[in-house]
Amino acid sequence: MNSSEFRRRGREMVEYVADYLEDIEKRQVYPSVEPGYLRPLMPSCAPQEPDAYEDIMKDVEKIIMPGVTHWHSPNFFAYFPTASSYPAMLADMLCGAIGCIGFSWAASPACTELEMVMMDWLGKMLQLPEAFLMEKGGEGGGVIQGSASESTLIALLAARTKAVRRLQAASPEMTEAAIHDKLVAYCSDQAHSSVERASLVGGVRLKTIPSDDKFAMTASALQEALGKDKAAGLIPFFVVVTLGTTPCCSFDRLSEVGPLCNKEDLWLHIDAAYAGSAFICPEFRHLLNGVEFADSFNFNPHKWLLVNFDCSAMWVKSKTDLMGTFKLDPVYLKHSHQDSGLITDYRHWQLPLGRRFRSLKLWFVFRMYGVTGLQVHIRKHVGLARELESAVRRDPRFEICAEVVLGLVCFRLKGSNKLNEALLEKINTTKKIHLVPCHLRDQFVLRFAICSRMVESSHVHRAWEHIRGLATDLLRAEAEPKAAAAEIKN
Repeated sequence: MNSSEFRRRGREMVEYVADYLEDIEKRQVYPSVEPGYLRPLMPSCAPQEPDAYEDIMKDVEKIIMPGVTHWHSPNFFAYFPTASSYPAMLADMLCGAIGCIGFSWAASPACTELEMVMMDWLGKMLQLPEAFLMEKGGEGGGVIQGSASESTLIALLAARTKAVRRLQAASPEMTEAAIHDKLVAYCSDQAHSSVERASLVGGVRLKTIPSDDKFAMTASALQEALGKDKAAGLIPFFVVVTLGTTPCCSFDRLSEVGPLCNKEDLWLHIDAAYAGSAFICPEFRHLLNGVEFADSFNFNPHKWLLVNFDCSAMWVKSKTDLMGTFKLDPVYLKHSHQDSGLITDYRHWQLPLGRRFRSLKLWFVFRMYGVTGLQVHIRKHVGLARELESAVRRDPRFEICAEVVLGLVCFRLKGSNKLNEALLEKINTTKKIHLVPCHLRDQFVLRFAICSRMVESSHVHRAWEHIRGLATDLLRAEAEPKAAAAEIKN
């Protein structure tokens, strides 16, 4: 493909993408394919000679699209949002064209410096303490990771290294292996599974703290666990506070837990993967109160801030703690400006060496939407969730299972878990909308997340009427055998 054909095909692809998104509502939100559907539709080997571009695009519709779950459909209400916008897509095109591997400043100065500036822009939008910003040359700063899972793991590994060095400085006879064997990390029983995965990779034990009636971790519950573990000779070192849990968007008591972590010299990491985007709105910023106690903080602009995946924002108070864990400096990666103090080499802040020019997406989106436009997007989704909550409450057959704070509504039919499992199966089998469940204590609960950038009030209310209709059919079918049995008995 030469540049002339690229121009032509590029225009065609933009048209295809625009048509896809404009007409996405017409596509079945969840595919009907069975596992293994794709292989029989494909040749067993790559083509020996080039295929025509037209044939490839025909196969996109014939082979790929039938197996796509359409996350950006206004009928998609599962998981949490995955962000998408035209400015971010354009920035991704430019990122792909530039194609730099920005592991160091010298590898592409703009890649590093734009990220430093964008992370400060975003930090200021969130009203983060100055200790997390780079512009004044302090110890803190921000970095774009691939996911919140990566950020949690990186924070845990940095905290582990810091704890080992501190303990060995105090007791040189302690081996690293002996310390690792005693280290304990903590999170709420509502925390994301990525925290458990981080503990597995980091080789440390993880204790889950029972949450309260609001599904939140409290300082008193954490204090009790810390006391027991220290009495048993264990070494607490790391705590994850979740702001906006995956099951029900609950918020751990950061303002209580933070001072306790500082007092006990525990690394405090905040995981706000979904909810963090909302903190750019003044009315939701209080949910981040206590961030000043944290050592690291992360959220995903690629969930709710109109920045396409992958773009996970992470800040630390001490870049030295990260670099002290991950820094390796072979001669082929060194450059003459690495100790200038004006820049950083982000390869020391992450697990991989290579990194994409992801800050372009932030730059394009921030400039083309403005803070006000992003706030409008967040508020629209929260408003739609409140509309659904009100509708659920008006139907006495249903109950709301957790406080609706942002764009997630957790609800269920009053009755058994089996009944609600059957309802969810009906919902997803009909494939008009797509939902996923969660467990809150011993209850099977349906999650309804406002996801698509294109979702409107009409989509939410149409989805709710669809759910109500399926519930009516299900309850009627359940009641008929009981009525027949009662009639026979009489």
